[in-house]
Amino acid sequence: MTAEETQATEAMKQTLQREAQAWVVRLGSQQATEDDAQAFRRWCARSRDHAQAFVQARHVWQAMAPAAQRVRQQEAREAAHRRLPVPGRRAFLGGAVAASVAYLAVSPPLALWPSVAEWGDDYRTATGEQREVAMGEGVVLQMNTQTRINLRHGTTESAGEAIELVSGEAEVLAGGPASARVTVAAGGGTVSATRARFNIRHLDGEVCVTCLAGQVDVAQGTQQARIDEGRQLRYGPAGLGVVTGVDTGPVVAWRRRQLVFDQVPLSQVVAEVNRYRHGRLILTNEALGRSRVQASFSIDRLDDVAFLVRDVYGAELTQLPGGIVLLGAASA
Repeated sequence: MTAEETQATEAMKQTLQREAQAWVVRLGSQQATEDDAQAFRRWCARSRDHAQAFVQARHVWQAMAPAAQRVRQQEAREAAHRRLPVPGRRAFLGGAVAASVAYLAVSPPLALWPSVAEWGDDYRTATGEQREVAMGEGVVLQMNTQTRINLRHGTTESAGEAIELVSGEAEVLAGGPASARVTVAAGGGTVSATRARFNIRHLDGEVCVTCLAGQVDVAQGTQQARIDEGRQLRYGPAGLGVVTGVDTGPVVAWRRRQLVFDQVPLSQVVAEVNRYRHGRLILTNEALGRSRVQASFSIDRLDDVAFLVRDVYGAELTQLPGGIVLLGAASA
């Protein structure tokens, strides 16, 4: 299967998951009609994949039931404290469903689907998706998985393209005329260049910039630094870090749809794999997470990672619906 066919398959899978999640919400809202029920039956009958997607989405929804029960208990305690009547079961269920829907839309459990905040981005990629965007003036963006980008209009920072990397990772090629300067804002700082190629990664409040060709300028507040080819700089809330040399091979391996790890803690490997894989790998043992990993994985075969952890580290593997896999220490 080619990379294009793989991406098309993943896109279809994501569409199916979103439709299944929408049906779970609709059928659990107490507002479903007979027409909804008939439409749902037709949707499920389209294929086994449709029915299985609904079953998996429903399992995730049901996993939220304990949280809804805690909300109910808390409301009852607060109502008793204020000597107010406790809402009836129907009122509570309606409110709990509405609150759960709102919560799941804003903060999806285990990041299993995009949040509402991502819907308004100018450009975004889904889990496992990679995308090329030509910005004009010789600027080309290669967007990695789970990346969100907005265009910054009316900026005075440069005469060229102005881009905001909200989160995720991208490779930027600035190959236009010398007067056209591309500026990428990320994490409270800016990265700019005229003729250069660089990788920028913005995750968990930290930004990592790797210069692949040419020179790149980085600024955060009053701090500034210049990065040459083969050099890397990180910055975050504590300010600019130190410019260091780096092997750029693993940094850009994702462009070949590979993930390369060189003596990296398993916890970091799992976190990175989760950015590309549908579902979630979850480590349940801290000692296991500290194990060092030296390996290379194909982005198109990341289900192999869980089995590798089982076989190499003797981990106990538990598979759950929705692509969720628990990895823990093997029982004695």
